[in-house]
Amino acid sequence: MLKAIDLSIIIVNYNTKDLLQDCLISVLASKGDFSFEVTVIDNDSQDDSAQMVADKFPQVKLIRSSENLGFSVANNLAIKKANPSSFILFLNPDTIVPEKSLKTMVDFMKENTKVGAATCRVELTNGCLDQACHRGFPTVWNAFCYFMGLEKLFPKSKPFSGYSLGYLPLDKTHQIDSACGAFLIVRKKAGDQINWFDQDYFWYGEDIDFCYRLKEKGWQIMFIADTKIIHYKGMASGIKKHSQAVSSAKKETRIKAVKASVQVMRIFFQKHYQDKYPKPIYWLVILGITFLEKVRLLKLKFN
Repeated sequence: MLKAIDLSIIIVNYNTKDLLQDCLISVLASKGDFSFEVTVIDNDSQDDSAQMVADKFPQVKLIRSSENLGFSVANNLAIKKANPSSFILFLNPDTIVPEKSLKTMVDFMKENTKVGAATCRVELTNGCLDQACHRGFPTVWNAFCYFMGLEKLFPKSKPFSGYSLGYLPLDKTHQIDSACGAFLIVRKKAGDQINWFDQDYFWYGEDIDFCYRLKEKGWQIMFIADTKIIHYKGMASGIKKHSQAVSSAKKETRIKAVKASVQVMRIFFQKHYQDKYPKPIYWLVILGITFLEKVRLLKLKFN
């Protein structure tokens, strides 16, 4: 019989062996009066990630996939194999978790029963906020302000900074629209209600979709200001500016990542906004997404 625990931690890994090792060391050093397990599901990495976990972390549950399942499918599979738990934490392998962060998040979720999911301050290695952990939904207006640079001109203005919620204070806990899958703690009851991740998303975007569907069901999404993790963002994809120079991702992987990062925009817009805007606006957005894809691919070609 499976043992009930407070927190089940799921890490989807793809070719980030050294970072995964550091991540697991930090997670297993966590302190607090709560019970947790760790599951690593390896998406057919070619860098011996899975063997490293088996050799060095026997207390970690390891699932080896013979193919790259992507983020959504892999997480959904790991959920089915997890012990019964009150909360599930989705964690990237390229993160470092301070020893008291997990306890802070578990205590918060226990005390706030209307919260379906929460994140903390996800900090990049340069000390800046990973904006993906503190987002508004990508409505046409929010996306327009972001991509046209209006948000940078007016970063604290509510009308213009809805994409990254720049008008909200980062030193105080508050509700947000969407958090990122790099560090996302979810109430099991809430995740079950929406059947977890939409498997139409392979890489990127599944976290925004997940939070959108949670909020449709009336659950709150929270940003917890008094704890943090470190995120070496973009190591697997190799397309993020701050990590391009140190990422080992091959050119083929980077091209796939660029295409995936744009494809999710189409999927999300078609699923959730297609019927909320006039047809001319809808097709203008699709055209803009296609143009953005071509621009990003050109930049990658000459980098």
